[in-house]
Amino acid sequence: MLDIFISDKQKAATPVWQVRSGEVESWCASHAGSGAAWVGTSGFKGEAGKVLLLPDGSGGLAGALLGLGDGSDPFLAGALPAALPQGDYRLAGVLHAAAANVALGFALGTYRFTRYSGSGRDWPRLVLPEGVDGEEVSRLAAATFLVRDLINTPAADMGPDDLAAAAEGIARAHGAACNIILGDALLDENYPMIHAVGRAAAVAPRLIDMRWGRAEAPRVTLVGKGVCFDTGGLDLKPSSAMLLMKKDMGGAACVLALAQLVMEAGLDVRLRALIPAVENSVSGNAFRPGDVLQSRKGVTVEIGNTDAEGRLVLADALAEADSETPDLIIDMATLTGAARTALGPDLPPFYTDDDGLAAEIASSAAATSDPLWRMPLWRPYDNWLESKIADVNHVSDGPFAGSITAALFLRRFVEQAVAHVHFDIYGWAPKAKPGRPVGGEAQGIRALYDLLKRRYGT
Repeated sequence: MLDIFISDKQKAATPVWQVRSGEVESWCASHAGSGAAWVGTSGFKGEAGKVLLLPDGSGGLAGALLGLGDGSDPFLAGALPAALPQGDYRLAGVLHAAAANVALGFALGTYRFTRYSGSGRDWPRLVLPEGVDGEEVSRLAAATFLVRDLINTPAADMGPDDLAAAAEGIARAHGAACNIILGDALLDENYPMIHAVGRAAAVAPRLIDMRWGRAEAPRVTLVGKGVCFDTGGLDLKPSSAMLLMKKDMGGAACVLALAQLVMEAGLDVRLRALIPAVENSVSGNAFRPGDVLQSRKGVTVEIGNTDAEGRLVLADALAEADSETPDLIIDMATLTGAARTALGPDLPPFYTDDDGLAAEIASSAAATSDPLWRMPLWRPYDNWLESKIADVNHVSDGPFAGSITAALFLRRFVEQAVAHVHFDIYGWAPKAKPGRPVGGEAQGIRALYDLLKRRYGT
């Protein structure tokens, strides 16, 4: 359990009240005295994420108020660690969000990316609210921190080799097997599109293959896009579009974090994680617009744009995942700008043909306050991927429905799995919120972990 949490419910601790914007006057009325007078003169209105310290009149601290605004954000306790002096605290009064989310929000507020500057600090501690599993909250926080650290690390220090090393470290920690297919061995093992996308980079492409769990358990396979930097290839991105491309391995980061959660919880699954780790770079041997690539599945793919490389490496990995007829394939990728245009940075779309699975995901997303939105695999758009010289083009020739056509391309490579779901995530927080600084961000992993616990928990 994280050392910011106190499990002893009887521990003496300073109270923190959560107050919505319309509840300040009623709080003051029920807490008459110097605290109420201080609130009245401070101008505190219960604004979302604002913290007001309440002096005790003798130089100490009587408590604190956390503003919740309209109460719609369950993680505003993320504002507390940076605002409170060191010490022990407990939540007082009515909690306006699920207690586990409040505790998780507090934990998320302790995150700092300090690899290149700054240092850690000692944080205030929180007495866990009644009924909250501190170990579980700590696992969720650690998984989120893993995603953030991996995405926030620049590509010079998070290339395909570094991502593979991170995966191997997670595998060792949990007794999982991890195999790496490296460089030209990808051609020998029939992963031609992974090789084609990554061959122009100085660091060789590779396929990371992690396995864990008893062989007879239900098979769950995770596939994550691990494009450690995306220049756009020969269809070169403008410099402004390249600035955040260290985050293009966000799908891989989320898959590794989800795998970590599954293994730590000991879920009864035969887990497999497949991560094609590449850099989409530019050199004399880079793949070209107009090329026709062979795929692992045998489908020939015409290249309409080298900047749509993620779906190519995913396709080979999905074909391998599908070959074992798993019960569930989950793929996660920072795939299209079209998804952001449609739903913004905070609401990732997902695609599946399985209505029952979609309903389960929606339920888990709501239960964990991890927003996701189902989008349609609209079959009439499938013919937008037609090619005159190959089995399929990997992009359409128009500006519309880019996230949908990407999902339609990927579904061609999954035929045998019982169920498949594709997530088109952003993996980045463009605007700071309490507990969620600007930078790499986990998306979908709490919901998917909840789904897997419901299905396969012991």
